[in-house]
Amino acid sequence: MDRRLVRRVVFVAGLLLLTLVIGTIGFCLIEGYSPFDAFYMTLITITTVGYEELRPLSRAGRVFNSFLILFGVSAMFFSVGAVTQTIIEMELQDPFNRRKTRRMIDKLQDHFIVCGFGRVGRHAAQELRRSGAPFLVMDRSEDRVEQAIHAGMLAVLADSTHDESLREAGVARARGLISALATDADNLFVILSAKNINPNLTVVTRAAEEEAEGKLRRAGADTVFAPYSVAGLRLAQALLRPQVAQFIDFTTRNMGLNVAIEQVQVAANTEFVGKSLREMQIRRDLGIIVLAITKPDGGMVFNPPAETEICAGDFLIVMGEPPNLQALELRVAGDRESPRKR
Repeated sequence: MDRRLVRRVVFVAGLLLLTLVIGTIGFCLIEGYSPFDAFYMTLITITTVGYEELRPLSRAGRVFNSFLILFGVSAMFFSVGAVTQTIIEMELQDPFNRRKTRRMIDKLQDHFIVCGFGRVGRHAAQELRRSGAPFLVMDRSEDRVEQAIHAGMLAVLADSTHDESLREAGVARARGLISALATDADNLFVILSAKNINPNLTVVTRAAEEEAEGKLRRAGADTVFAPYSVAGLRLAQALLRPQVAQFIDFTTRNMGLNVAIEQVQVAANTEFVGKSLREMQIRRDLGIIVLAITKPDGGMVFNPPAETEICAGDFLIVMGEPPNLQALELRVAGDRESPRKR
């Protein structure tokens, strides 16, 4: 909208300036007017104010003035129309888009909020979009918000360090928040504000400095990633254990095969509660591998044996093809709505 407005203003100004220059030069050459008188004569002609001529025009002057009236008045009407159209678009179109976005945000429930659409936030939003989760992008850069919208994401221009911006994004009814702002101080403000509004919110953030990790956790972040530390570790693994690094890329980026790793929670009213992994037969029926089980108390059983008993509230960390993972999610969810569909 801004670029189009600039182009219109430049075009209208150029058209009017060209008309005034042509008229001024014409009256100077044909009628011998002074530059000021020629400019004044051109101005009252194209604006159709109806003043009389400064002095009687010659035949050649009347012919020139006739063409100037046709061209100049048309240019003036066109300019007025273009300016009016621009004003209408600015007054009506933008608020309409904002109201539409506001309605879409108001409909969000158990959604995720991505604060910051830089390099980290952009990849996080792409992963949320790939998984089909409802989410909202917040950024204070118009260019980044425009990029997110063009990518088909729901995005708003707002400062996520402000409480009011988070409330308007529906943080009180959100399920999780990713704080991927440029500085640790900004991420700290977001975490404190978000946790104050919604204490049950799951918050994930990044730490630019290693010493900031503890502060971010104390502020309420559930998970803190240090990109430089993670990158250094992966670089070393790529040299020392390249096959391990390749497997990690495969499991986290879905490289090559249609396989993903998911977590599914076992509901209390499902038939699998109290059964062992062997009795569930999910590997035989769905081709799904159970990598680990996270207990409600936070404990984790890695590579659980077939005799491991499933309890209500357990999280199964499983790997398999996405359609089979969705089928398992529906089977263990009981009457609870599947998290993927919320």
